[in-house]
Amino acid sequence: MNTGSNEPGEVAVASNETGTGEAHGEQHRGLGSRAPEFIKARRALHLSWQVGVFIIGLAVVVTGIIMLPLPGPGWVVIFGGMAIWATEFVWAQLVLRWTKRKVTEAAQRALDPKVRRRNIILTSIGLVIFGVLAGIYLWKFGITMPWKIKDQ
Repeated sequence: MNTGSNEPGEVAVASNETGTGEAHGEQHRGLGSRAPEFIKARRALHLSWQVGVFIIGLAVVVTGIIMLPLPGPGWVVIFGGMAIWATEFVWAQLVLRWTKRKVTEAAQRALDPKVRRRNIILTSIGLVIFGVLAGIYLWKFGITMPWKIKDQ
């Protein structure tokens, strides 16, 4: 909880933030660098800090891109790299805000009863069609194990 300032003579004010990282609290957080003040105060140190954050974020994003076709949580790692970049770069903060908004909207649409009903019906129809096609194939050709196939 933020109770004010460390400067003498200033009035302490209680903060209304819960510290849980809720979407509402994140919307009011300002854009820009989250680097410590002593780093921001020195231009060369701040620039090297930004280069370091960019390189670490880039490594994480590239790892996520490599994980996309391979087993692993590729998209989660990519968004983790974007979150690392968002600690320092405004463009990454804006991309993450847009992504969070779109994911929230998609989740709300997916939980809509009409959409869920439609998805269940379409999935059921697809499974029935697959079952009929598999049944026709098995009726016509039967099941032959690979080691019992005769040379033709």
